[in-house]
Amino acid sequence: MDSVKGRVHKYGDNVDTDVIIPARYLNTASHKELAAHCMEDIDKDFVNNVKEGDIMVAEKNFGCGSSREHAPIAIKASGISCVIASTFARIFYRNAINIGLPIMECDEAAHDIKDGDEVSVDFNTGIITNETTGKTYKAEPFPEFIQNIIAKGGLINYIK
Repeated sequence: MDSVKGRVHKYGDNVDTDVIIPARYLNTASHKELAAHCMEDIDKDFVNNVKEGDIMVAEKNFGCGSSREHAPIAIKASGISCVIASTFARIFYRNAINIGLPIMECDEAAHDIKDGDEVSVDFNTGIITNETTGKTYKAEPFPEFIQNIIAKGGLINYIK
């Protein structure tokens, strides 16, 4: 996967893992079940509005909170193709790579892009394009080996 394009679901600062997937749903290993409750405590309509390929945009410290992988799994299983944020919490950042959820850090894009905008992301160059406004942003692309992990759907698939 070299690039993605989708409609934006926008959030602010400090979106924690308990908001991404509330703890009351952590008794399941079903990715589909986790996706059914993704973001419900801050955006009840998210699961009804998200479409395969959509993009999530947030500001600083996205994914703070617990170290469990349920949060990036719920996001990926909901259909989100990429998360763009100003910054990511360290453990979420690593968990996203581990499960094959593409993420990009770009402060300017995270602040400028609005909910509902159409955005494309080129993972090879790090170029983020707001197709709605025509503005482009430059994120640091992952090295090829991390891009390969993400492309294979996560670390477990990569090492098989």
